[in-house]
Amino acid sequence: MKNTILQGIWLCTDKAEGFKWNERYAMDWEHLELNPRIINALKKACLKSAKEILSLSGPELQRIAHLSQSEVKRLQAAVAAAYRSSPPVTALQLARGECPSLEPGHRLSLACPVLDDLLRGGLPLCGITELAGESAAGKTQFGLQLCLSVQYPQDHGGLGSGAVYICTEDSFPIKRLRQLITQQSRLRPNLPQGLIRSLRFSDNIYIEHTADLEALQKCVLQRVPVLLERGLARLVVVDSVAALFRTEFQADEAIERARHLLAFSAALHRLSHTHGAPVFCINQVSDVVDGPNPGRCDYGLVDSKVLPALGIAWANQVMARLMLRRQEGCLRSGGQTCAPRKLEVVFAPHLPRASCLCGVWEEGVRGIPHEDLNAQPQTPS
Repeated sequence: MKNTILQGIWLCTDKAEGFKWNERYAMDWEHLELNPRIINALKKACLKSAKEILSLSGPELQRIAHLSQSEVKRLQAAVAAAYRSSPPVTALQLARGECPSLEPGHRLSLACPVLDDLLRGGLPLCGITELAGESAAGKTQFGLQLCLSVQYPQDHGGLGSGAVYICTEDSFPIKRLRQLITQQSRLRPNLPQGLIRSLRFSDNIYIEHTADLEALQKCVLQRVPVLLERGLARLVVVDSVAALFRTEFQADEAIERARHLLAFSAALHRLSHTHGAPVFCINQVSDVVDGPNPGRCDYGLVDSKVLPALGIAWANQVMARLMLRRQEGCLRSGGQTCAPRKLEVVFAPHLPRASCLCGVWEEGVRGIPHEDLNAQPQTPS
């Protein structure tokens, strides 16, 4: 399977433009609207990529491919239009509100005022938000809660669409999802009950199970774009991003793993920015066994015994990194008890370093306000 991926890394097809590219920008000239004479001239000149066409000047293309000046202009225009991932946006379109993905004000709510305050309104619509933590910290609970929150209208913190949930480790927790759906009125008591009952939550969550990198590639590059283009989904959850990349590669294949990881993150970024869809990636952690190291890139987690997995290659692709830690003690709410969790902002361009306590309850994840925390009796576990 790995050989198949290495021979054609993250090959992607853009149906709207009708051409193909891979990470080396090789193009299929037959899919461009060009005169057959120009296509034959490119093949004879061994020009195979958009990068070659766009980096050469007009006179150089005329000399290498034996084309006329007008033919070179048509070639450059066709390649530039195909190579551009999205059409340009005018100021008039922005003023009319025709490009909501470029408007920075809206966020995807986490359905909790405390958590939303920590994230300044919720998840940004463009970019990758990562949540890392140890096993049983409650990371999957956040992913499930976002899958329900995204289905609410925009004036209630959602995006009015569904979600894609990509499982790479365990099977999808369908029983927990059903419990969260039945408890929505308790989690969001301020919303009209008629609105909550009108939403068909389970019908708008598209579940994908990927057992290897090849299946993950097909999912991200073929099936997920169709759902986003049709407006059936505007949230992508990957649970977890580290599982496959840790198992598919050996310790001496770090360079290959980083190459695949960058191609994967580029595909996620392209989906997010094209469709204004938040990408929420759940990540595992690695133990810190070498002690304090000034040269280690730990992003401020100097006292932590664990760090997010996949190293700096993945960290550079993440826009916002959150850490979730299970704490000692016990929280009580309405007859329920749970272990407290600490949600921390590690880095983000739009957020300060901050944290809050939260708990995982029957109705979902809720943050603990400071005034309630002071009155909360905590007992060692």
